[in-house]
Amino acid sequence: MAKKSLCAWQELALGAAVLEPGSAAGLKTGDWRTLIPRLDEEKCIKCGMCELYCPEFCISERDDGFFRPDYDYCKGCGICANECPKEAIVMVMEEK
Repeated sequence: MAKKSLCAWQELALGAAVLEPGSAAGLKTGDWRTLIPRLDEEKCIKCGMCELYCPEFCISERDDGFFRPDYDYCKGCGICANECPKEAIVMVMEEK
């Protein structure tokens, strides 16, 4: 059997919509999650630890002082729930 050689990166076909710097912002990456963070406002102390540890930078403070994820980009990794000192965030199955 003949050994296949790898092509140079310049020869790769364009398979994604990321074509130039900054164009990834238009991709809604939250579509592949199965779990979603839910906030219990009674337990939340509005400390912002969830925002600090979110690897997707999709959690931000809202007008009411609570921190909530942008579900278009949240991948449901659960890091926010893991880092919450008051266990105010729980991961639940997302209903579609």
